[in-house]
Amino acid sequence: MRPTALLLSLLLVPTIGVAAEPPHLPDAAAPIVFSDAQAARSAERVKAEFLHAWRGYRIHAWGHDALKPLSNASHDWYGQSLLMTPVDALDTMILMGLDKEAADARELIATQLSFDRDVDVKHFEIVIRLLGGLLSGYQLTGDARLLALAEDLGTRMLPAFDSPTGLPYVYVNLRTGKAHGNDSNPAESGTLLLEYGTLSKLTGKPVFYEKAKRALVETYKRRSKIGLVGERFDVTTGEWTQTRSHVGARIDSYYEYLWKCWTLFGDEDCHAMWKESIAAANRYYPEEVDGALWVGHVDMHTGARVSSRYGALDAFWPGLLALSGDVAQARRLQDSSFAMWQQDGIEPEAYDYRKREVTSPGYPLRPEIVESAWYLHRLTGDARYRAMGETIFDDFVRYTRTDSGFATLKSVVTKEKADDMESFVLAETFKYFYLLFAPPQTLDPAKVVLTTEAHPLRRTWK
Repeated sequence: MRPTALLLSLLLVPTIGVAAEPPHLPDAAAPIVFSDAQAARSAERVKAEFLHAWRGYRIHAWGHDALKPLSNASHDWYGQSLLMTPVDALDTMILMGLDKEAADARELIATQLSFDRDVDVKHFEIVIRLLGGLLSGYQLTGDARLLALAEDLGTRMLPAFDSPTGLPYVYVNLRTGKAHGNDSNPAESGTLLLEYGTLSKLTGKPVFYEKAKRALVETYKRRSKIGLVGERFDVTTGEWTQTRSHVGARIDSYYEYLWKCWTLFGDEDCHAMWKESIAAANRYYPEEVDGALWVGHVDMHTGARVSSRYGALDAFWPGLLALSGDVAQARRLQDSSFAMWQQDGIEPEAYDYRKREVTSPGYPLRPEIVESAWYLHRLTGDARYRAMGETIFDDFVRYTRTDSGFATLKSVVTKEKADDMESFVLAETFKYFYLLFAPPQTLDPAKVVLTTEAHPLRRTWK
């Protein structure tokens, strides 16, 4: 079944040759020229490399969660497949106009995916990858089988919220509903409402919205007197166990969903929480170093700086700032992200921006720097961000491509590969590369909200 007319405005129809011009590197002293024709060729390059990865999965790992791109083997997260890669990648294929590949993936999902499994799954990861992927797939195709799967999955995971605080447990068994795991964080408790809320609106069942929103509110209620959240808490007691505050791992998408839940649902509580949270973030996180702007780590109670750490996950922050209206700060932070990328030709998981040293050298093929480049290009029209994206894409292909896909790097310094290709590479990384070069009508961020896993959701309800 081809994509429904309702969503045809999201698709890019023309196909153009794949030859690429040399990249125009960003230079603040000169205007950047990046023509529409060059952008079209770059979009086709991205599509071709996506297909390379998808075909590798199709040949070597079909029906499993993920491809191991060095050994050409398959990997299942919990010993049995939940079709992680097909579900996560489905909407990317639809947006790219890869109708045959999308149809094959959708049929595999609709006929083979079952959540009646005696497995303890990580609630947060299953929500953002599978629940989000099924919902966006349903909205893009109208295939009711995908919505039925989403409702079944959401229902099976609801017991994760049955804690004394309303903060979700980390793990939940899909068959028994038994939940456990107290060591959680704001990202895992606050990055659920887009998916559960959309499920609630599409099924007419308020319980999904109510549970996820309570988790978000309970996280916000535990902010410090200066308006910051910490890095870890105990689900049962609600007490903080790690009081570092920042925009990186374990906190990042908590901020993202405060803004986006207001955008998608018009929820004024989310808007109010966002306004107080961003004011505190802007007061305490930014730091000027040698004329460059960064955001680092501080103590949640005092605001005192505890680390000059930035990294691949933090690089989403410029995009969120731009989307919420702070383009000036977003531009400066994106320049810092790109400088971090250029130091070794690819970004590390963590970087000390004062010492200009890599502190955690891995690169699991993350999308955030490209996500921010796309938002900045869409909101400013500045060709600099497309030129930046092409440089990043060239490096990405040069250092991570294998004969069957794309591999995580153990070290951005040595460029040694690891035998892993996460589903988010196809759900997010390639999608943001493609959107950066594709025509604006492919996806309008003013009309479509992208989840933290880059699954497009839109308000199709009244």
